[in-house]
Amino acid sequence: MTIGQALVIVPTYNERENLPVLVEALMQQPNVRVMVVDDQSPDGTGALADDLARKHPGRVEVMHRTGVRGLGRSYIDGIAQGIHQDVELICQMDADLSHDPRHLPALMAAAAHADVVIGSRYIPGGAIQNWPRRRRILSRLANIYIRQITRLSPRDCTSGYRCWRRTALAAMPLDRFISDGYSFLVEMLFVTSGQGSRIAEVPITFVERRLGESKLSRAVLLESALTPWRLVARGRAAVKHP
Repeated sequence: MTIGQALVIVPTYNERENLPVLVEALMQQPNVRVMVVDDQSPDGTGALADDLARKHPGRVEVMHRTGVRGLGRSYIDGIAQGIHQDVELICQMDADLSHDPRHLPALMAAAAHADVVIGSRYIPGGAIQNWPRRRRILSRLANIYIRQITRLSPRDCTSGYRCWRRTALAAMPLDRFISDGYSFLVEMLFVTSGQGSRIAEVPITFVERRLGESKLSRAVLLESALTPWRLVARGRAAVKHP
């Protein structure tokens, strides 16, 4: 099965140093377009994204969000626009260069037989670079915790590097999602799994950001701990499309 055009959605907040490097690497990939969703970055990332769109007309577009900030809200706005575009795949990537564009062809290829493909750190061949031992343990335990509560099958439920069939994203009731932050990624998997989507994983090497500041905070960790229980409590209501 041949895979066609892919749209890569990249949320940004203060990623001025990293975004040009990421976009230029993605432009080396055939059949790939980029949507930058900037969340009112005070460092000028949005204006820089506009420059990149002018440099790559027809392949790079920019959405300037207003209102309440958040990773989940950025993805919802980007996906809501992306599902109406003439693409077969919609991919998610972080802007901080932790997701290597060289892995993208493998994710896209695996989507020939899956509805969502996760770039996984926790299957054979996957790896993490430049994380301290404490962060590795926290991430591992978080994934065990999520799988135990939600009964999700993927080994890496918190990876933000993903490739979706556009139709699978279009079937999700994104306007009824209850989470933001990184727990939004877990909710996406929970909902699509409940809808019967085929989920696959391919190994990636995750590299901790070298420039800029991490968005991980205590509030994000608290939301991530509570979200699996909230999803299970909602049950079937969480997965039904209105």
